[in-house]
Amino acid sequence: MYSSPTLSRYIGRQFVIWFCLLMVILLSIVLLLDVVELLRRAGTKPHVTFGLVVQMAFLKLPEIGQQIFPFVILFAGMFTFWRLTRSAELVVARAVGVSAWQFLMPVLIAAAAIGVVKVTIINPVGAVFIAKYDQLQDRYLKMKSSSLNISRNGLWLRQNNDGEQFFIHADLVNPITFDLTNVIVFFFDSDQTYLGRLDSLNANLKDRKWVLQDAVLSRPKKDPEKHATYTIPTELDMATIEESFAPPETISFWDLPRFIHTLETTGFPAVRHRLHYQSLLSQPFLFLAMVLFAAVFSLRMPRRGGTMTMVTGGVLTGFVLFVMTDVIRTFGMSETIPVLMAAWSPAGISLLLGTALLLHLEDG
Repeated sequence: MYSSPTLSRYIGRQFVIWFCLLMVILLSIVLLLDVVELLRRAGTKPHVTFGLVVQMAFLKLPEIGQQIFPFVILFAGMFTFWRLTRSAELVVARAVGVSAWQFLMPVLIAAAAIGVVKVTIINPVGAVFIAKYDQLQDRYLKMKSSSLNISRNGLWLRQNNDGEQFFIHADLVNPITFDLTNVIVFFFDSDQTYLGRLDSLNANLKDRKWVLQDAVLSRPKKDPEKHATYTIPTELDMATIEESFAPPETISFWDLPRFIHTLETTGFPAVRHRLHYQSLLSQPFLFLAMVLFAAVFSLRMPRRGGTMTMVTGGVLTGFVLFVMTDVIRTFGMSETIPVLMAAWSPAGISLLLGTALLLHLEDG
């Protein structure tokens, strides 16, 4: 039986309305809780005003909003199908030969479109908001002048220039100007053959070049060479270095591929960023799975009874998905499993399981 465009638009519109309504309600609750929590944290800091607290709560809102997207999709789908079934609209549609897969299609398309918008538009905008929130939090609540973190062993950088590899180590780093102190640079060729080392008391990052002052260059079987200044080209700039120590959520989806490449070529760990990027790519497929789960829980409610069963099933599904995603993500962060598997497994498993359950419900 052919599903009319009018029916498809009607079902899709109902889903989008429920999605927007639930999102506004949940974000309002989150905003209120964040304001209360930030007021508690700012209670001992008289220089933090109520207006600043509200501003920080609004800036933090996109971070939480992106995390609850899958659950809003799930419950919006459940309420849409439950309402249409209780009003007998879907019962009539089925009576004239419209299958579950046909009236699911507009909701699936809407969910996929929401996923694409979330990844390509909301995420970049949210990244700007989250970065600003982190700056305000460090400045007013944590009383930190910089978010830059260096290990106890100092800073290590790796970079490649025309087949030659540089390993740069510094004992101390100025977090404001990024001046390096007690710098050692090791030179290797493409075959990891040691070529020499460079020692300098100070180094500065200027115009994508490391400028080392009063440097001493030592090469095998050669006398040390003294240089008043010695420059090494680099792909790094101040923004890249600062962002590399920040969470990947503060970097736009569109900037992540370039940023990951820069991190990997300069020696910074990029596992978090690659995992985050692949997780963003899998979001639309995860949203499709949420629609399938919503259909499984809500399509047969009038016959089998139990609105509470529907709600309980949705809550349990959301909880299991959250735990599964967190566990698999942890394995990915530790590189116990490949990053691609860690990022795509929650969406893939959910999509296959939702399809199997709906096939069993409708055709089994």
